[in-house]
Amino acid sequence: MSNLDNMNRVFLLILSCIAFALTITQVAAQSSSPGTTRTAIFAGGCFWCIQPAFDKAKGVIKTVVGYSGGTEPNPTYELVTSEKTNYRESIEVTYDPTKISYDQLLDIYWRQIDPTQANGQFTDVGPSYRAAIFYGNAEEKKTAEASKEKLAHSGKFNKPIVTEILAAMKFYPAEAYHQKYYRQNPEHFEAFEQGSGRVSFKKKTWDER
Repeated sequence: MSNLDNMNRVFLLILSCIAFALTITQVAAQSSSPGTTRTAIFAGGCFWCIQPAFDKAKGVIKTVVGYSGGTEPNPTYELVTSEKTNYRESIEVTYDPTKISYDQLLDIYWRQIDPTQANGQFTDVGPSYRAAIFYGNAEEKKTAEASKEKLAHSGKFNKPIVTEILAAMKFYPAEAYHQKYYRQNPEHFEAFEQGSGRVSFKKKTWDER
């Protein structure tokens, strides 16, 4: 066999190895991509009002407002706010855990609510407005409980922290007109948020400007 033939065989072998390596890399990337994101569900009163803070957070991929905590299939806004179900206005946060942790999401969450209010949030009173952290697994439950305990000892509040930590249930997205309401109707949103007392509470508690 000539040297030229040997060189051709070596060259073809190298090309085959490169092609194989590229294929393995692509398959690995495709198989791992679904595991790169996670979801977290929180209830914090009016779901319009807790969405902006999560949308601004680095590492949050998307947010959807909706309903969780009940059992009736396909709940509507009218059904949930009738207070005849166990659903609560909630938000589902999809995030990249390599950029933001569940514990950091909890820190954002606590700053959006009054964790000492049991019957709703601010001027929104009723079962559907009660705050809750819906954990998806044992690790999230443990992290949420530790975060709640830390908040209780932070000195920020002189009342007990009553926000519930509950096992996650099916999340149903709310109607389209509720999604990103702060962008769809900024003037009404701002007036509502201010009027509810949420803004002044956050400024007083967290010194937010």
